[in-house]
Amino acid sequence: MLIANEFEHGLNSGSNIKRRFSKEANIQYTHDSADDLVQNTEILSEIIKHHAEHQRPRLDILDDYYKGDNTTISELKRRKEDDKADHRAKHNYAKYVSNFMQGFLVGVPIAVNHKDESAQEKLDQINEVIEAAALNADLILDLSIYGRAYELLHRNQQDQTQVYVSSPLETFLIYDETIEQNIIAGVRYFQVNRNRKNAFKVELYTKDKVYHYITTNFGDYELQFDKEENHPFGDVPINEHSNNRFRQGDFENILDLIDLYDAAQSDTANYMTDLNDAMLKIIGDLDLESEEAKKMKDANILYLKTSQNVNGESGRAEADYIYKQYDVSGSEAYKGRVQTDIHKFTFTPDLNDENFSGVQSGEAMKYKLFGLEQIRINKERLFKRSLNRRYKLINNVMALAQEAREGEFEGLTFKFTPNLPKSTKEAVDMFNSLGGQLSEKTKLKTIPMIVEKPEEELEQLREERKETRPGQYMDMPPN
Repeated sequence: MLIANEFEHGLNSGSNIKRRFSKEANIQYTHDSADDLVQNTEILSEIIKHHAEHQRPRLDILDDYYKGDNTTISELKRRKEDDKADHRAKHNYAKYVSNFMQGFLVGVPIAVNHKDESAQEKLDQINEVIEAAALNADLILDLSIYGRAYELLHRNQQDQTQVYVSSPLETFLIYDETIEQNIIAGVRYFQVNRNRKNAFKVELYTKDKVYHYITTNFGDYELQFDKEENHPFGDVPINEHSNNRFRQGDFENILDLIDLYDAAQSDTANYMTDLNDAMLKIIGDLDLESEEAKKMKDANILYLKTSQNVNGESGRAEADYIYKQYDVSGSEAYKGRVQTDIHKFTFTPDLNDENFSGVQSGEAMKYKLFGLEQIRINKERLFKRSLNRRYKLINNVMALAQEAREGEFEGLTFKFTPNLPKSTKEAVDMFNSLGGQLSEKTKLKTIPMIVEKPEEELEQLREERKETRPGQYMDMPPN
């Protein structure tokens, strides 16, 4: 039914900052039929229990790191002495990586196109209803964090098809055992309050029905049947998106590096705090009472009076602090290397790096972003595949309601536009050097940050010229 190995999760006993997820924490569930899951709820309970105990801990840790609650620096006992400073500096590199990926991929909304005008109009209406730009942005963010994302299709009371993001922490799909890996069922389970008691509600989605269960036994997930409903989508209405072949998040492989940077910065903060509380060392033959010494220390003044020797000469006294020496250059170089590795292994640029953000040509920038571009291409290929399934499911229910032809949304094309600054000046200079010319409308389109609607701007220019130079406004190009 499912592949099972011993689950390994948490901190490795041989290291304070090393974490390892086993394959068990990121498997896909398989079974031979959805009917068997409905008739034998013990099998479904076993799968849900496995997801809750083995897969969800990994997802929870990734969720914590994205929210800035870095678990390693929070949990470990880092100082041997209880009286020493124990700062826990958390650095939200996970959020930086995922938000950068999200903005890079879908900062410019994905364009969905169809060669048939009638189908295109329907697609535009659908995307407006489901708020496709916001929906896709949320899914891309989930992909970057968890390595997977889920959406649930639903026909609402207004007889509209809606698509909702479903949390990967409480959603998964079950596939058949063929090489094609066809989806046979989808599961959502989440905590609810029933009769002032906590319980889990379980929803099992098949190709034509939704089965509802309740369980109050958190250990065994014994399911009690609640109700069943029909749905019109003609297939399992939960869609899964994968970030890559291994369903890994964008910062999952550098959790150890984030922990190293947290530890290094925390140690620096601890040093600075401990330095303020350093031990005072006084050397010399002093006539000094302990209470008097304490008063001097509180006042930040030391008046050291030494005893006289047999020759009547005063002795020598020294006072300084005892503290651990700090290798500033070595420590900062170490933190810089860790920070560089974080960006290197996530393929995200360090925008604060002078070597990156300095003035350079567009071609040079392309080489610096070459690794990120390869990641983008792979993400797009997988996302296009799952987007096709989304619109196929929508087409199924619209065909049933006679709102569209069966198979009308086949042959869709999806255009992704990387959201990066463009050097318009370079392109214009190159064009001019080749002796090219541009129409007024095209020129206006090259500056969208100033002119949002070129057609309206041209119309305004014509009206202004018509008022100032009657009979001479025909030199303006038509819309």
